[in-house]
Amino acid sequence: MKTVNYKLIELFFLFVLIPISFTINYLPILKLSIGVLGFVYVLYVLFKVEKIQFKIRKDIHWKDFWRTTFLKFLVIAIVTTLFVWFTDNDSFFNVVLHKPIKWLLILFFYAAFSVYPQELLYRTFYFKRYKNLFKNERLFIFINAILFSLAHLFFKNSIVIAITFIGGLLFAITYNKTKSTFLVSIEHALYGCWLFTVGMGSMLGFPT
Repeated sequence: MKTVNYKLIELFFLFVLIPISFTINYLPILKLSIGVLGFVYVLYVLFKVEKIQFKIRKDIHWKDFWRTTFLKFLVIAIVTTLFVWFTDNDSFFNVVLHKPIKWLLILFFYAAFSVYPQELLYRTFYFKRYKNLFKNERLFIFINAILFSLAHLFFKNSIVIAITFIGGLLFAITYNKTKSTFLVSIEHALYGCWLFTVGMGSMLGFPT
C-alpha cells in the first residue's frame, strides 16, 4: 500500500504538478533546472529501480508496424493539410520551401533530442512504473494521453492540447502493443516532423 501511495504521489508530481508549474511565469533557468532534475530522476528509476534494459527487440513485426503507421499517417496528413490550407495558408509548407536547410536541421534535432526523451518519460517510464496501479487498460491509456497533452499546456493553445491528446492516444496504443520505445519514437518523430513540414511548426513550438 505504501508503494502504491508513493507511486501515485510520484505520478502527480512528475506528470501533473511540474507541467502545470511551467505555465506560471517564473525564471526560465529555474524551469530548466526542474525539468532536468525530473528527467534525471526518471532515468535513475528506470535503470536502478525498474532495472530496464534499452535494446531493440528482435521480434518486432516491422510490416505490421509500418502498415498501421502509414495508414494513421495518411489520415493525419490529409486532415492537417486541409487544416493549414484553410486556416493559415501563408504557412503552408513555408519552411521546407523557403528554408530547406533549417527545415532539415530542425527535423534532425527534434527527432534525436526531443522525441526520444518524451517517449522514455511518457511511455517507457509511465507504462513500467504505473501499469499495476490501474485495473482498466483503456483507462490507463486514456490517462496517459491526458498527461501527455498536459505536458503541452504551457503553449496555452487549445488546438495544441487536442493534437497532443490524440497523439498521446496513438503513441500509448502503439507502445502498449509493441512494448518498444524505439518503434513509438519512430511514429512520434514521423507525425511531429510532418506537422512542422506542413506548416504547423510555430503552433507547436518549432522555431520558424
